[in-house]
Amino acid sequence: MISFITSRWTKYNFVFEELVKRDFKRRYKRTFLGMGWSMLGPLLHLLVMVLVFTHFFGQDIPHFVIHVFAGLKVYSFFSESTNQGMTSLMSNSSIMTKVKVPKYLFLLSQNVASLINFGFMLIVFFIFAAIDGVSFHWRFILLLYPILTITLFNIGVGLVLSALFVFFKDIQYLYGIFTMLVMWLSAIFYSVDTFSLTVQRLFLLNPVFSHIHYFRLIVLHGVIPAWHIQLACALSAIIALAVGTFFYKRYNYRFIYYM
Repeated sequence: MISFITSRWTKYNFVFEELVKRDFKRRYKRTFLGMGWSMLGPLLHLLVMVLVFTHFFGQDIPHFVIHVFAGLKVYSFFSESTNQGMTSLMSNSSIMTKVKVPKYLFLLSQNVASLINFGFMLIVFFIFAAIDGVSFHWRFILLLYPILTITLFNIGVGLVLSALFVFFKDIQYLYGIFTMLVMWLSAIFYSVDTFSLTVQRLFLLNPVFSHIHYFRLIVLHGVIPAWHIQLACALSAIIALAVGTFFYKRYNYRFIYYM
């Protein structure tokens, strides 16, 4: 199995790298600031949200700006990756009908491009955290875990959405409403500490919130998340990948007829 995956990766390595470069550059084509928008856009969004919500929630939350920034950063990564992944097959239909390459490469290239954006924002996030007086410690290395799990989660969700979008274009509108609901249920602008313990555990059923919560526990509280939070992140990634792989394998051969 490992040798098969290695041979496939070696065969399409160049194509994958070119797709990643193309997808990343295309996002900022013909813009004055170019790649700078990958940082400026979320920062402006953060500024608006902080100005609006500080009056309502920020007075009781220490490091409120970092609290919101952590939530927006993770949510934006999820939203960008899955939305771009949803259209990855259709937007590359002209290539798919002419060149024989694994269709999942288009989805993976979009996710890697989003991950690069996320990496830039992570640097800005750490700078803001330092300015806000957040203490840096060795536990920050554990942030690699939720970054890995949410990346895999995004890929799994993208596999499902990209398959559905080939057959049902209405999914993009439904998904827009769904992501808005996810944003408000991810406690980006408020703290779940005011809710009962039962309700707090229900929040963990939302994979986006579980990853946001993981980030906040490490950065703002300096504690290693409990096992059930670790498990929630891992299970969301495993389940999403399993369902996504099922959808991809089941409908893969039919994609070409709808493009």
